[in-house]
Amino acid sequence: MSERGGIFAGDDPFALARSWLAEAEAAEPNDPNAIALSTVDKDGMPNARMVLLKDIEDDAFVFYTNYGSAKAQEIDQAGKAAFVMHWKSLRRQIRVRGTVTREEGAQADAYYQSRSLKSRLGAWASHQSQPLKSRNSLMAEVARVTATHGTSPSRPDFWGGYRIHPTEIEFWADGAFRLHDRFRWIRETCNSDWCISRLNP
Repeated sequence: MSERGGIFAGDDPFALARSWLAEAEAAEPNDPNAIALSTVDKDGMPNARMVLLKDIEDDAFVFYTNYGSAKAQEIDQAGKAAFVMHWKSLRRQIRVRGTVTREEGAQADAYYQSRSLKSRLGAWASHQSQPLKSRNSLMAEVARVTATHGTSPSRPDFWGGYRIHPTEIEFWADGAFRLHDRFRWIRETCNSDWCISRLNP
């Protein structure tokens, strides 16, 4: 067996990430695609929150949000983000850092239309990250946008996707006596070749 055999085998980190996620989908009781997304504000103060990863493409990781949210404003300002995906049931995690671009085209439209009607209307109603007077005022806004947009709302122009193009990906698996296995894939730019190294636990 090679140094990166078993669950670490393969020459494509995105295929490996999809494989691990598929295993997690069979083992995790809730939201196996949840990621802890990290950003920084204009003063360099870090921020983190849980979001749902919606796609692992051939060269990027994709999630969706309101472009007026704190996370979106911080991403747009910095152009970079990081996340960790942790599966307690598998005792594994994936860490990612990279540059970010928006997904505002047909792919965002298709994902928006795949969501439940209530979620689509909720996207219209929520001024994400802004102060909210009360739960009742939010529900009143949902009722208003329902009357305005009906049962087939189009994707709001303030809501869409972000695509993280990684320059670093780390695959981590729990080991006995805290002697964990860690492999880091790193490249200078998104067009560079990957350099892979084993890290100390």
